[in-house]
Amino acid sequence: MYLQTVALNDVKCFALHGFYPEEQLTGTEFLVSVEVTFIPSGDTEDLQRTVNYEVLNTIILEEMRNTKKMLESVVKLILDRTISSFPFVLTAVAGIKKMHPPMPGEIDHSFVQLSYTSEKKH
Repeated sequence: MYLQTVALNDVKCFALHGFYPEEQLTGTEFLVSVEVTFIPSGDTEDLQRTVNYEVLNTIILEEMRNTKKMLESVVKLILDRTISSFPFVLTAVAGIKKMHPPMPGEIDHSFVQLSYTSEKKH
C-alpha cells in the first residue's frame, strides 16, 4: 500500500494574532505548515484525486487573516477546513510558528501544532 504526503511548509504570513491587545494592533510574522497523508487512488496526474496544495495555501491565508487571541484556535480552524476540503485524508498536521514573540530574551519563535488521525481503516 502506498501512502502519499502533500505539504506546504513555512508559508509566511503577517497577521494580528495575539492574546494581548497590542499584539492585535502591531501584528507580527508567522510561518504556517500543513501536512496531510492519504492513500493515492487512480491517475496520479488527476488533480481531483490528490490534495491540491493551492487549496491548502488558500485555507492558510484566509484563516491567518481572521484575528484570534490564541494560535490554538487558528491552527484548529486550518485543520478543520483542510479535513473538510479533503475528507479522504488519513492524517493531517498543522503548525504555526510565531516569529520573535514579544517577551524578554531572544526567542526565534513560539510554536503551536495540532494533529488529526482519521478513524477510517487504512
